[in-house]
Amino acid sequence: MQAVKDKLHDMSEMRKAKSQAKAEEKAEKSIAKARMDVAHEVRLAKEAEAEMELHVAKAGQKVEREAAKNAPKKPNASGTNRDPADHCTMATGNRGLDHGPVDQAPPTINTAGITPPSNAAQAPPVKKLF
Repeated sequence: MQAVKDKLHDMSEMRKAKSQAKAEEKAEKSIAKARMDVAHEVRLAKEAEAEMELHVAKAGQKVEREAAKNAPKKPNASGTNRDPADHCTMATGNRGLDHGPVDQAPPTINTAGITPPSNAAQAPPVKKLF
Protein backbone atom coordinates (compact mmCIF):
# COMPACT_ATOMS: atom_id res chain seq x y z
CA MET A 1 0.00 0.00 0.00
CA GLN A 2 2.87 2.31 0.82
CA ALA A 3 4.32 1.73 -2.65
CA VAL A 4 1.08 2.93 -4.27
CA LYS A 5 1.03 6.04 -2.09
CA ASP A 6 4.65 6.78 -2.99
CA LYS A 7 3.94 6.36 -6.68
CA LEU A 8 0.93 8.72 -6.51
CA HIS A 9 3.03 11.24 -4.58
CA ASP A 10 5.81 11.03 -7.19
CA MET A 11 3.28 11.52 -10.02
CA SER A 12 1.87 14.57 -8.27
CA GLU A 13 5.37 16.04 -7.85
CA MET A 14 6.14 15.39 -11.54
CA ARG A 15 2.93 17.17 -12.60
CA LYS A 16 3.87 20.17 -10.47
CA ALA A 17 7.42 20.25 -11.90
CA LYS A 18 6.13 20.02 -15.49
CA SER A 19 3.56 22.72 -14.83
CA GLN A 20 6.21 25.00 -13.36
CA ALA A 21 8.58 24.38 -16.30
CA LYS A 22 5.80 25.17 -18.80
CA ALA A 23 4.99 28.41 -16.97
CA GLU A 24 8.66 29.47 -17.05
CA GLU A 25 8.92 28.63 -20.74
CA LYS A 26 5.76 30.61 -21.48
CA ALA A 27 7.15 33.64 -19.59
CA GLU A 28 10.47 33.41 -21.49
CA LYS A 29 8.63 33.22 -24.81
CA SER A 30 6.57 36.26 -23.86
CA ILE A 31 9.72 38.25 -23.00
CA ALA A 32 11.39 37.18 -26.26
CA LYS A 33 8.32 38.21 -28.26
CA ALA A 34 8.26 41.60 -26.55
CA ARG A 35 11.95 42.09 -27.39
CA MET A 36 11.29 41.19 -31.02
CA ASP A 37 8.41 43.67 -31.18
CA VAL A 38 10.58 46.42 -29.67
CA ALA A 39 13.42 45.67 -32.12
CA HIS A 40 10.95 45.82 -35.02
CA GLU A 41 9.58 49.18 -33.91
CA VAL A 42 13.11 50.57 -33.43
CA ARG A 43 14.03 49.46 -36.96
CA LEU A 44 10.93 51.11 -38.39
CA ALA A 45 11.70 54.31 -36.48
CA LYS A 46 15.28 54.38 -37.79
CA GLU A 47 14.07 53.86 -41.35
CA ALA A 48 11.51 56.64 -40.98
CA GLU A 49 14.15 58.96 -39.51
CA ALA A 50 16.55 58.27 -42.38
CA GLU A 51 13.75 58.82 -44.89
CA MET A 52 12.84 62.11 -43.21
CA GLU A 53 16.46 63.29 -43.25
CA LEU A 54 16.64 62.50 -46.95
CA HIS A 55 13.38 64.39 -47.52
CA VAL A 56 14.67 67.42 -45.58
CA ALA A 57 17.94 67.39 -47.54
CA LYS A 58 16.06 67.32 -50.85
CA ALA A 59 13.82 70.16 -49.71
CA GLY A 60 16.89 72.19 -48.74
CA GLN A 61 18.41 71.63 -52.16
CA LYS A 62 15.20 72.77 -53.84
CA VAL A 63 15.14 75.91 -51.68
CA GLU A 64 18.74 76.68 -52.62
CA ARG A 65 17.98 76.19 -56.33
CA GLU A 66 14.94 78.46 -56.15
CA ALA A 67 16.88 81.09 -54.21
CA ALA A 68 19.64 81.00 -56.81
CA LYS A 69 17.11 81.37 -59.63
CA ASN A 70 15.38 84.32 -58.01
CA ALA A 71 18.49 86.11 -56.74
CA PRO A 72 18.95 89.48 -58.50
CA LYS A 73 22.11 89.76 -60.55
CA LYS A 74 24.32 92.76 -59.79
CA PRO A 75 25.96 94.52 -62.73
CA ASN A 76 29.70 94.05 -63.05
CA ALA A 77 32.29 96.74 -63.70
CA SER A 78 31.46 96.87 -67.42
CA GLY A 79 27.81 97.64 -66.62
CA THR A 80 26.44 94.32 -67.92
CA ASN A 81 24.49 91.84 -65.84
CA ARG A 82 26.67 88.91 -66.88
CA ASP A 83 27.23 86.40 -64.08
CA PRO A 84 31.00 86.05 -63.50
CA ALA A 85 30.54 82.33 -62.77
CA ASP A 86 28.97 81.83 -66.21
CA HIS A 87 31.96 80.87 -68.34
CA CYS A 88 29.91 80.31 -71.51
CA THR A 89 29.13 83.94 -72.30
CA MET A 90 32.27 85.83 -73.24
CA ALA A 91 32.77 88.96 -75.25
CA THR A 92 34.00 87.25 -78.45
CA GLY A 93 31.13 84.84 -78.78
CA ASN A 94 33.60 82.18 -79.95
CA ARG A 95 33.48 79.38 -77.38
CA GLY A 96 36.78 77.92 -78.57
CA LEU A 97 38.55 81.19 -77.86
CA ASP A 98 36.62 82.06 -74.74
CA HIS A 99 37.41 78.84 -72.87
CA GLY A 100 41.10 78.72 -73.68
CA PRO A 101 42.86 75.73 -75.22
CA VAL A 102 40.82 72.67 -76.15
CA ASP A 103 42.84 70.42 -73.84
CA GLN A 104 42.08 72.63 -70.82
CA ALA A 105 39.74 71.14 -68.23
CA PRO A 106 36.28 72.71 -67.85
CA PRO A 107 35.74 74.99 -64.86
CA THR A 108 35.12 73.33 -61.51
CA ILE A 109 31.86 73.63 -59.59
CA ASN A 110 31.92 75.35 -56.21
CA THR A 111 30.47 72.92 -53.67
CA ALA A 112 31.27 74.93 -50.54
CA GLY A 113 27.62 75.27 -49.49
CA ILE A 114 26.70 71.63 -50.10
CA THR A 115 27.08 69.23 -47.20
CA PRO A 116 27.58 65.57 -48.09
CA PRO A 117 25.22 63.08 -46.43
CA SER A 118 26.59 61.35 -43.36
CA ASN A 119 27.34 57.64 -43.43
CA ALA A 120 24.75 56.99 -40.72
CA ALA A 121 21.90 58.47 -42.78
CA GLN A 122 21.72 56.10 -45.69
CA ALA A 123 18.72 55.91 -47.92
CA PRO A 124 16.22 53.29 -46.72
CA PRO A 125 15.76 50.16 -48.82
CA VAL A 126 13.19 50.32 -51.57
CA LYS A 127 9.93 48.71 -50.52
CA LYS A 128 8.16 46.57 -53.08
CA LEU A 129 4.45 47.23 -53.19
CA PHE A 130 3.51 44.22 -55.28
